[in-house]
Amino acid sequence: MRLVIISGMSGSGKSVALHAMEDSGFYCVDNLPPELLLPFIEVERQHQSRLVAIAVDARSANSLPLIPLQINTLRRSGVEVSVLFLDASDATLMRRFSETRRKHPLTRIAGKNQDQDLRDAVALERELLADFRSHAHVIDTTMTHAAQLRSHIRALMALPQSHITLVFESFGFKRGTPTDADFVFDVRMLPNPYYEPALRPLTGRDAPVIDYLEAQPEVGIMHANIRDFMQRWLPALAENHRSYVTVAIGCTGGQHRSVYLVERLYQDFCSEWTCLRRHRDQDF
Repeated sequence: MRLVIISGMSGSGKSVALHAMEDSGFYCVDNLPPELLLPFIEVERQHQSRLVAIAVDARSANSLPLIPLQINTLRRSGVEVSVLFLDASDATLMRRFSETRRKHPLTRIAGKNQDQDLRDAVALERELLADFRSHAHVIDTTMTHAAQLRSHIRALMALPQSHITLVFESFGFKRGTPTDADFVFDVRMLPNPYYEPALRPLTGRDAPVIDYLEAQPEVGIMHANIRDFMQRWLPALAENHRSYVTVAIGCTGGQHRSVYLVERLYQDFCSEWTCLRRHRDQDF
């Protein structure tokens, strides 16, 4: 059996992620109390279920500390367990709640007036979920549209199970640094195709841009440096029982240099490691 446990901040896209898992063939259960996790998995084993996903949230905060012990129990019994945590900036979460006019699930606990309620509820939820977040693979949805998140989750769930999964992600610094990155490499000092009028509307996946960048010695040196660094430290990360490692490559706009390097690094590592590539500011 393969089990995915998903949690995260309210408004970060948990429902979108759960629907994407359902589309990928998972049997999904939303807001399962952690006390019922082990009995539920036992029932699903009897039904010979192979792919199961459950969502838990801060409304079960008192019993969330049970989950790490339960995960260890399930893994010892042969269940492949992945833990995902969806997050976004406080400003983004508050904007999403304001746009949808939904009440935060912790609003009644947190404050007195509506504006203060939402701010306090988000802060309270972040505090309640902090420990769970530290045990999970974090996906930052601050700059991610629903369609992008669905595509990313479906790709992630389609990957074969392995000890470690590498996620290479391009991004533009002008839209902020991904908070889910384990490693961030800044490549803004490299020659920029943006200043070549014929290359400006293209991306790092287009042949003219690739040719331009491969003709720049600095680009080759940067590529080799990042590749060698990851090759040196990935075995140690795997030995430390990491399930996911996100490597973010950033340039100014997330269109040319970072995209090119993500594509190159993906090719470097995909034959030896389970890999996924994302282009945050392009994959709409």
